[in-house]
Amino acid sequence: MRNLEQTHLTASDRPVYLTLAAVTMIWGGTFVAGRFLAGSISPLFTASLRFLLASVALLGFLWIARIPLARPTPGQWLQLTLLGFFGIFLYNLCFFYGLQYINASRASLIVALNPAVIGLASWLLFKERLGRAKVAGIAICITGAGLVIVSRDPQLLAVTPDAWIGDLLIFGCVLSWGVYSLFSRGLNQSIGPLQTVTFSVLIGSAMLWALATLSGEVSGAALISLGTAQWLSLIYLGVFGSALAYIGYYDGIRKIGATRSGVFIALNPLTAVVLGALLLGEQLTLSMCLGGGLVLTGIYLCNKPLAPMRKRRIL
Repeated sequence: MRNLEQTHLTASDRPVYLTLAAVTMIWGGTFVAGRFLAGSISPLFTASLRFLLASVALLGFLWIARIPLARPTPGQWLQLTLLGFFGIFLYNLCFFYGLQYINASRASLIVALNPAVIGLASWLLFKERLGRAKVAGIAICITGAGLVIVSRDPQLLAVTPDAWIGDLLIFGCVLSWGVYSLFSRGLNQSIGPLQTVTFSVLIGSAMLWALATLSGEVSGAALISLGTAQWLSLIYLGVFGSALAYIGYYDGIRKIGATRSGVFIALNPLTAVVLGALLLGEQLTLSMCLGGGLVLTGIYLCNKPLAPMRKRRIL
């Protein structure tokens, strides 16, 4: 059976690349949306509301499209619960609480390790081939993303007494996203990306709401105090940044594999910087542009065709 990670670069792959690029642009916009919510409500309550809206959007789409919910087997329920725990619940806890100790730029630098972690785990756990071009592409992506982030905030490496706690928590995000990316393989093929995302979001959302309720962070007064900008930010985070983006990402994994899809995450800081310049008037520098060029080069190397190499071996 052909390995998903060895799929050739064909014309049919181009819509997948465009979708993954769009997903990254949406995720880049979540940083802007998050700024409008900063200080308005607690991080845990924000995450709970985000995925409640995502759950409503996903169920609404299934209803409008007249797509019935799948009936997972016990084994599939266990997989979906793991995805909901790692990809939704644990990821958001690590992310929001990690940001209590370190700034967003330092966190972004750690999150930029995602492609390397996904690629390495794919090789170790699933014996997927990592050729020289892919290894070089992943390394160049990380370098480019790091250059963009450091150029944006030169002080991000400044050490604070509890920075190591934040670093560990944000690295927990990287590990959680790796699990969410890699262990969806069978589900994406059997019940499809839409059903996989819907169930994992519903399960993760229930976990977040349970913890928020038990910790006393659910507040009706906080909801009433939210303005239009905050509500629009929540809708963007839930509907676009979670429901639609997660479906697009999982569909990419199903079609071209986790490693090749994962490198697109390196576009995240680049799109965040570009959107910050367009929407918030932030300055673009030459180093940021150079870093963006490296990211695009790395993505190309990681996704370039393998056919010529195979022909040479046959000859």
